[in-house]
Amino acid sequence: MSTTTVTPLTTADADSLVATARRAAESAGVTVSITVLDAGGHLLAFRRDDRAVLISGETSTRKAYTALQLDAPTADLVDLVKPDGPFHSLTTALDRPLLFIGGGLPVHRDGRLVGAIGVGGGAPEQDHAFALAAVEALV
Repeated sequence: MSTTTVTPLTTADADSLVATARRAAESAGVTVSITVLDAGGHLLAFRRDDRAVLISGETSTRKAYTALQLDAPTADLVDLVKPDGPFHSLTTALDRPLLFIGGGLPVHRDGRLVGAIGVGGGAPEQDHAFALAAVEALV
């Protein structure tokens, strides 16, 4: 039996994710909040632009948490929690609220879940694109 060691998400990785997502948002003229969590759901990095709406801090964190817990982009989960969706009760099933709006992405390394990023403040499609730019740029 072989064991594969996967390098966890580091604070340097988190800083890189935040910086890349922030650059993507700035180039689109959007002010956002960005949250990065490690695989255990612990905060590694958080940044809110000065002019970002205050609630974006909470939404970015909930999006990251949701992406981490379900190991899926939050944008892919929206239809599943609608009233007629198979997971409609999931939004209220846990002690910590999940948020099913685009902008949360799991972060994988060597095929293993190592954390998540959440972006809030823009339209859901924008937040998703900013988070995706960050994850794709992570080396």
